[in-house]
Amino acid sequence: MTWETHPVTPDRFEDFADIVNRTRRANHCWCLSHRLRAAEIDELGGGSREQAMRRLCERDHPPGVVTYRDGEPVGWCNIGPRAEITRLTGSRLIRPVDDLPVWSIVCVVVRSGRRRQGVTAPLIEGAVGFAAAHGAPAVEAHPVDPPGRMDLTMAFVGTRSMFERAGFRVVGTTDAVASRMPRLVMRRDLL
Repeated sequence: MTWETHPVTPDRFEDFADIVNRTRRANHCWCLSHRLRAAEIDELGGGSREQAMRRLCERDHPPGVVTYRDGEPVGWCNIGPRAEITRLTGSRLIRPVDDLPVWSIVCVVVRSGRRRQGVTAPLIEGAVGFAAAHGAPAVEAHPVDPPGRMDLTMAFVGTRSMFERAGFRVVGTTDAVASRMPRLVMRRDLL
């Protein structure tokens, strides 16, 4: 089995879309709702969420990475400098724990039909490697710590155990919740 992770640049957009929106529904999240404010999405995409995401893929810091298993796109991680994720920079619920210019993982998505097959470990590792290659001093995530299986509609935030296995540690709490569970601040230092 061969794993590869690449930034979602314009030439990889269709692979990203196959993971998060296989049927290409126009009103789908397109992994923008937790990254940008509604007005920014409209401005960037001219009213099209898909177009807004395509535009993000053209930036110096693409909005995340796609992980491939044996050439097939199987996972997506929305990651970038926290300073570029306006929904986080303006959040009153998920505040920074310090002044370190961290990169933040906004969501983790495993392609339907590929879940529970070990995708998240190489996906998170690939996302961390992407951040490290761009000089990130640390990567943060904001998962929950469920007592059992989690509601799949909110699973995109990830779980404490998933991030602990990837070398993250809890560095704080938030006032945010997912599936009525408090979200944590977990960090993996890179420097």
